[in-house]
This record gives sequence, structure tokens and C-alpha cells, in this order.
Amino acid sequence: MDEAKYRHEYKYLVSAAQLAILQVRADALMQKDPHVDTTGKYSGCYNIRSVYFDDIDNTAYYEIENSEDPREKFRIRIYNHSDKQITLELKSKKAGRCYKDSCPLTREQAEVLLSGKTLPIESDTPYLLKKMMVQMQTRLLHPVVIVEYERIPYTCPFGNTRVTMDLHLRSSCQFNRFFEEILLMRPVLHTGQNMLEIKWDELIPDYIYQSMMLENLQWDSFSKFYYCRRFMAGESNSYEFRK
Repeated sequence: MDEAKYRHEYKYLVSAAQLAILQVRADALMQKDPHVDTTGKYSGCYNIRSVYFDDIDNTAYYEIENSEDPREKFRIRIYNHSDKQITLELKSKKAGRCYKDSCPLTREQAEVLLSGKTLPIESDTPYLLKKMMVQMQTRLLHPVVIVEYERIPYTCPFGNTRVTMDLHLRSSCQFNRFFEEILLMRPVLHTGQNMLEIKWDELIPDYIYQSMMLENLQWDSFSKFYYCRRFMAGESNSYEFRK
């Protein structure tokens, strides 16, 4: 991977009141992501649903809990419950900075992976998919949790800055219904609690950073994947979860 592609990523837990203030400020200073739905159910935002994979030892979960570096995790992601764009992604973190590699999947490929089975490796198989197949065979990588939320995204060309506000974080384990619009989902965070993420390359415009820094803003080191898995486990150090 090209080291220059690693990005800074700061995350915060925010209340509904804080989110309302931040959204007003972002509306004045930044542009909405062009992929945002302008009509219909997700007007002003879009829905993200991802299924994350982990190995038999729950390595990805415990690497986050123990703040290990470097670390990485695989996921399959769709938007607005549609199978028109299905992406296999590898999210990596190194020295406090993040990198995301990705490749497209067909629905048929995704359904095989969601069932815990591997795909044949051909000469034209993308490298990222090959890497996942190897880990499924050697580390017993398998789907462990579905993470879903609505995202309000803003962009700024300076520093390739991106501010996202993620609402209604929820989880599920109905992997066989991943492409269905309605799943049995469980809310994960406390009522009214949401997540703010600020991402940039080398430099972030000071006016954007300062506008997002509210008093008593709670910095957070954990990912949505971690919160959803911890919620499922009851307590993170349980023997059953480790097995």
C-alpha cells in the first residue's frame, strides 16, 4: 500500500443536540456528498449496511479493544439496501491513520461469502478478494455482524476533507437476509447518541476543524464494528464470545 494514501480519522460520540449544531455549521461551510439522496426515504443522507468478517479467535475485535497497531478488517458494503453497488473493503489502520482498499462484487459472489463459503480463485480474481479467500481458508474468516446506520456526509476539496454524521447505529446477525430492506435490527448506542467522523489527508482546513470542535465533545477510539460486536457479546471478555 502507498503510505501517502493513509488518512487521518477522528471519531466522536455526539448527542442529538450537538449533532444539530454541527449540521448547521457543516451546511454553511461544506458541500453535501453528491451521492446523498435528495428525495424519498433517505432524503439528505444515505443508508449504509455492512457485514464484517472476523476469524475464529475474534482477532479483529480484540485488536481494536487492545489498541493494537497495525490492524485490519474485511467488510462487504451496500448503500440504500440496493445490490447495484456491492463492495468488498479492507479497512486498515497504521500509526493512527487509516486506509481503505476495495473491489466490486457481484450479488452472487457476495451471497457465497455471506454463507461462509469461499469463491474459486481465478487468474482475473482481484488481489483483495484473493487475500480474503486465503484468510477464509487459513484463519476461518467468516461473517460476524451486520452494521447499519444512516449517514449525513459533507466534503471539502482542501485536504480531501470529509465530515460524516452517522445516525441510528444498529446491528443484526441475519446474514442470509443481508440484501432485504427490512431486517431484525438492534439499536447499539444510547438513545440520541450518534457518531461524528472527520477524515483528511495531510492537512485539514482550520476553519472546518474549529467549527466541528464543540465544548464537551467526546473523542472515541472505537469503531462501529466494535460497538456492535460488544453489544452482541454482552461483555467483551466473556468466554462464549472468545470461542
